[in-house]
Amino acid sequence: MIIMKRLKATLVTVALTSSLIVTPVFAEPSVDDLKANKKAAEEQVSSLQSQLTDLLNKLGQLEEDLIAKGEEITKAEEDLKEAEALEKKQYEDMKLRIQFMYEEGNTSAVEAIVTSENFGDLVNKAEYVQNVHDYDRDKLQEYVDTKQKIADLKTTLEEEKTNLESMQSEYESKEDELNTTIETKKSEIADFDDQIQAAAEAAAAEAARQQEAQRQAVASDNNGGGGSGSGGGTNSGGGGSSSGIDYTGTGNTATAQAIVSAAYSQLGVPYVWGGTTPGAGLDCSGLTQYCHRVAGISIGRTSQVQGGGGKAVSSPQPGDLVCYGTHIGIYIGNGQMIHAPHTGDVVKVANVYGSPWYRRYW
Repeated sequence: MIIMKRLKATLVTVALTSSLIVTPVFAEPSVDDLKANKKAAEEQVSSLQSQLTDLLNKLGQLEEDLIAKGEEITKAEEDLKEAEALEKKQYEDMKLRIQFMYEEGNTSAVEAIVTSENFGDLVNKAEYVQNVHDYDRDKLQEYVDTKQKIADLKTTLEEEKTNLESMQSEYESKEDELNTTIETKKSEIADFDDQIQAAAEAAAAEAARQQEAQRQAVASDNNGGGGSGSGGGTNSGGGGSSSGIDYTGTGNTATAQAIVSAAYSQLGVPYVWGGTTPGAGLDCSGLTQYCHRVAGISIGRTSQVQGGGGKAVSSPQPGDLVCYGTHIGIYIGNGQMIHAPHTGDVVKVANVYGSPWYRRYW
């Protein structure tokens, strides 16, 4: 009996000792630890915003360069068409002139001089004959010059297209870098959507400042003459904002529907870098700018500026902008948008993809 009591006491002691060994006591984090964790998180967010803003700024500048290059190509193509039309007319005129000279024969000039009534008449006719020959030589030279202009324009056009392709490759590389950053960081930062919108707003504000500086420089060069227009091809709106960043809409759904209807009207229009001509050629931001203009709203020219302006919305409605930093479209509902995708494609309806944010100007 005594042995049993001693055994029980031993078991109880062992059990208590074991429980003390396997049950550690965790200390509460100190105030300093919490502050350090908060600071680290803030630094991570700040670094991310800075990284995103830097990428968006680089992409915005590349986009402006691509738009300008696209406009140069469009102008060169127009000049080439005009030169080719002029060449055709000059060629037809020359054929008529040669035909006339052949039918008249080579003796017409000699006869005109021989049959002169007096010396004065002879001088006048000789001068006339010389002028006719000078005219023919001048017209021939004009034709030669036009042919050379066409050759030069074709060479320039090919060079500009090569430059555009090179710039587009760089743009796509930066675009991939941005998308990789977005996908990597999206799972790490709880409020990532807020961070990328803040980065877009910061980049748009910087672009607007640069455009305003360019506009003022141009106005200064012109001695303040009018001061109209804005840098970077931006279509400035009311209230003194060249980018539309400060625009505040009224929430009028009729205005939103006008934006959507304008987008539908451009389905099938070819994608053209720098394109702002409805029915002929549009790039992505040219399309969205046109659709808003139809609805009476003036917004910036580039996707960078458009994506950082207006009002941020989390639940998009038809008429809102679908923003990617490097691309932009018009939301039409049911997870779809109308956009101008890329070179070689046309304005079309597509599913919203990736990780966009949304802005509203209506």
